[in-house]
Amino acid sequence: MGKTYQSVVINAPVEKVWGALRNFHDLSWASGVVTSCTPVGDLNADQVGARRIINDAFHETLVELSEVDRTLKYSIDDGPSPVSKNEVKNYIGVVHAIPITDDDTTFVEWSSSWDQNDAAVYEFCHGIYCAVLGELKKTFS
Repeated sequence: MGKTYQSVVINAPVEKVWGALRNFHDLSWASGVVTSCTPVGDLNADQVGARRIINDAFHETLVELSEVDRTLKYSIDDGPSPVSKNEVKNYIGVVHAIPITDDDTTFVEWSSSWDQNDAAVYEFCHGIYCAVLGELKKTFS
């Protein structure tokens, strides 16, 4: 199984950070990386089964959203190589926002896993998630 893990500390309370992350149809806070996020279908951004297309390339589905744990899980159903549906199976991404109570900041971790242990998938995804987390940090700085 392949996997990747990234994390960042955001200088904002968890409620604000989670408010941005939980909206599956809005990645405007990552405008330096995400040029478009198009909702697909009629489900709201916080409903399991909601779908989106990112940058006209990544087809994703929300598979879990927990307000209590401040966690969302999504699948990549198709995308460019090396994460196309013909190359990767069972791709799941997990985003988790955790309060740091000492100074009212937020620890955000973003991990993903997939069936194949392919270095190309790791390098591709790790770079994207590091950039997206960097955008999140800039949004709240």
